[in-house]
Amino acid sequence: MGILRLVARIMGRISTFRSYQFVLLLAAALAVVAFYYFGSERQNFSSTTKRIKQTQASHNSNKNDADLTVDTRIAHTTVSEEQGGEERDAGGDSEGFRYRKGDSEAVDQRYHALMMFTKVDKSRSLQDKFRVAMLSMVKHGHFLEGEVLVLHFVSDPASQELGERMLQEFLLDATFKYEVLFHDVVALTQKLFPIVEAMQKHFSAGSGAYYSDVIFFLSVAMHHIMPESLKRIVQLDLDLKYRINIRDLFQEFDRFPPGAVIGITREMQPVYRHTFWQYRKENPQTRVGEPPPDGLPGFNSGVMLLDLKAMRASALYNQLLEPSNVAKLADQYQFRGHLGDQDFFTMIGMEHPELFYSLACGWNRQLCTWWRDHGYGDVFQLYYRCDGPIYIYHGNCNSPIPDD
Repeated sequence: MGILRLVARIMGRISTFRSYQFVLLLAAALAVVAFYYFGSERQNFSSTTKRIKQTQASHNSNKNDADLTVDTRIAHTTVSEEQGGEERDAGGDSEGFRYRKGDSEAVDQRYHALMMFTKVDKSRSLQDKFRVAMLSMVKHGHFLEGEVLVLHFVSDPASQELGERMLQEFLLDATFKYEVLFHDVVALTQKLFPIVEAMQKHFSAGSGAYYSDVIFFLSVAMHHIMPESLKRIVQLDLDLKYRINIRDLFQEFDRFPPGAVIGITREMQPVYRHTFWQYRKENPQTRVGEPPPDGLPGFNSGVMLLDLKAMRASALYNQLLEPSNVAKLADQYQFRGHLGDQDFFTMIGMEHPELFYSLACGWNRQLCTWWRDHGYGDVFQLYYRCDGPIYIYHGNCNSPIPDD
């Protein structure tokens, strides 16, 4: 009997232990189910990309700004655009899709850079140039704690889709916080057209293609297109290779003299010696189109610093945008160009050089030598020479870029 009571006591304890174990297992299973059920409502890259906006995006009042922002690498919770940091809503009036790397709660300052990214899906050459540009930018890029590089891309839907995939690869090794924002080229063109329509006939190639060429004047009127909270932006061509931290380029804004609204590098070919030929013939003592250091060779728009706040505040600059003043200067200089914003800046720079801060040639070391073999070989080196360190190579007219 004693043995039977002992066995019964042991079996009772086992039964009790199993019941406790079952309860614990049941609780754990419910916890897992709850975690996945409620966790599935949180933001992730796949769910957000399905909600890419196809129409103009307005500011999102939700705390997490879920339709516009997602971290591509780490699932941080983002804060609304109105909280903290200067220029936090800089991309709010945009078309398309934004994502970011890094927790934005600690952001103190954003550095904005814009690139044209249209028809890239149809051009392997542009894709290769974009790869060189982005990988070199990431390689040398470094920003301080609380700083974010905001990359703006003006794009069509097909190129945007490709760009999103490419950027996931190119930005993989970025050591800095970044945001990526795509702007719809059609929406920007619609905004730009009334502002720049009159100047297109002076600075666009061919006829009948005005509307499609509008986007090449974006920098001219960007201070009217972007929200006022965006005060400074750098516009960059795709065919660049960076040899220095891009953050250093933004420091050039602090070198602007009073009255300057745009930082830009001189043209390094005799392009405008040729374009201004009639004016130069009638004014043989002019500096227009002459090589540096004493001449006015014109500008190259491959790298530009746009002080949007100063552009908005400059009565002189905005007067020069008026159709009558554009026509007056074009007639005065007998100017007919084909390079969009670059031609406009060159023309008004002949008359009002005080509007421009001259970037050192090393910030936009152009490599094209086309004009050397087309009638200007005797003076070519006077324009092409660039002394000093090279910060950014510009492979314009499909020129090969040196290896590091």
